[in-house]
Amino acid sequence: MAGETKTNSNVNSIEEFGYKQELKRSLTFGDLFIYGVSLMVPIAPFGIYGYVAQASNGMVGLAYLIGMVGMIFTALSYARMSEAFPIAGSVYSYAQRGISDNVGFIAGWILLLDYIFVPTLIYLVAVAALKGILPEVPSIVWLVFFIGINTVLNVVGVKVTAKAIKLITYLVLIVLAIFVTVGIIAIVNGVNGAEFSFKPLFDPEHFSMGLVMGAVSIAVLSFLGFDAVSTLAEEAEGERKLIGKAIIFSLIAVGLLFIVQTWVAALIYPDYNGFDNLDTAFYVIAEIAGGPWLKWLTAISMAIAFGIADALVFQAAISRLLFSMARDKKLPAFLAKVHPKYKTPYTSTILVAILSFIVAMMFSAHLGTLTSLVNFGALTGFILLHLSVINYFIFRKKSSNYLNYLILPIIGLLIICYVWYSLESLSKIIGISWVVIGIVYMLIINAKNKKIPNEITKGHDSNM
Repeated sequence: MAGETKTNSNVNSIEEFGYKQELKRSLTFGDLFIYGVSLMVPIAPFGIYGYVAQASNGMVGLAYLIGMVGMIFTALSYARMSEAFPIAGSVYSYAQRGISDNVGFIAGWILLLDYIFVPTLIYLVAVAALKGILPEVPSIVWLVFFIGINTVLNVVGVKVTAKAIKLITYLVLIVLAIFVTVGIIAIVNGVNGAEFSFKPLFDPEHFSMGLVMGAVSIAVLSFLGFDAVSTLAEEAEGERKLIGKAIIFSLIAVGLLFIVQTWVAALIYPDYNGFDNLDTAFYVIAEIAGGPWLKWLTAISMAIAFGIADALVFQAAISRLLFSMARDKKLPAFLAKVHPKYKTPYTSTILVAILSFIVAMMFSAHLGTLTSLVNFGALTGFILLHLSVINYFIFRKKSSNYLNYLILPIIGLLIICYVWYSLESLSKIIGISWVVIGIVYMLIINAKNKKIPNEITKGHDSNM
């Protein structure tokens, strides 16, 4: 009966915002926690280790520690808004109700730029990893394989998706544990001249705040994705705080894993300027620590973690964003269709699969540009999130809890703005152009609809 009561409570919380409970509620805290962990990929530093190590003068652990602390402020803002508005849509829904309907649309439009390109970027990284191991297999074969299996799992149901992600995440964690164990043994045995030191966390001889913060702007990309947990709010069982708790705990857990693995790697190979190829730096260290088998194990694990686990969750996230915007009549109605048997937004899921394939074909040789576009979308969305918290709780609700609803969001806002400012010019130009297109599209929609539908605005202030 307890579980039934919780579910009913969640159904009522959706209805108070003018929506029907259409998606199946089946995700527990454990499911959401694993989703968050999988989204950030516990072994994400494998792919960018060389860049962070070089940019931070070897203080990789410090870069990830600062990055984790900075992202926690953004996670706290997600927790505040997901509790106030436990509905699908992420920043789109939060900005819509926290600021205005039009700002919400722009937030959703920006997230589309991020979420549509993220799965493509992940697929291409996974394909590149496998291409290096099995060059005789055409890249398009791996691409179709990853997109196909992820689409089927997401259409069949979010619970099935959660089980698949759990399995892959557990396997990835085992691989990470193997690397850390072998790495520590290598350090104890002095392999490659390794010895225990705190220099990866702080090296006073080479420390420079500007230098380290530049490295943080790279390292923080490993954390991007935790926010997508909020898009599953309408499929979560239990209390409203569940989404926020899952976001914060998964962020802290993965942040600590990032610090440990990069600390070990830096001790084994302290010459951060000695890598021939920054893209394969971590795999070189793995080979030094344990031999070719560990190099292959870490490379294959990276491909699976990105190509299936991470892409699987991002496809689920973007399909639910499309579902949410279509339900609010901001996108074509067919994207709001729910599968009669599996209770999942299947038309949105299939569209995401098609777009991922097309974009992958277009950007296969331009990963740098694709990465910049993803960063612009995510960071701009975070900025609107913090502004939504401040506007909704301080100005609209007149809350006197200035610590949680003003000071902490402002700190998070300043950190994100700093990282946003460091983005390359091309990503800003393309990103801002995308926003302008979105504004024009929004004005066309508003002109047709004349008024914002009552079901969208209903409940803006009824939950507090």
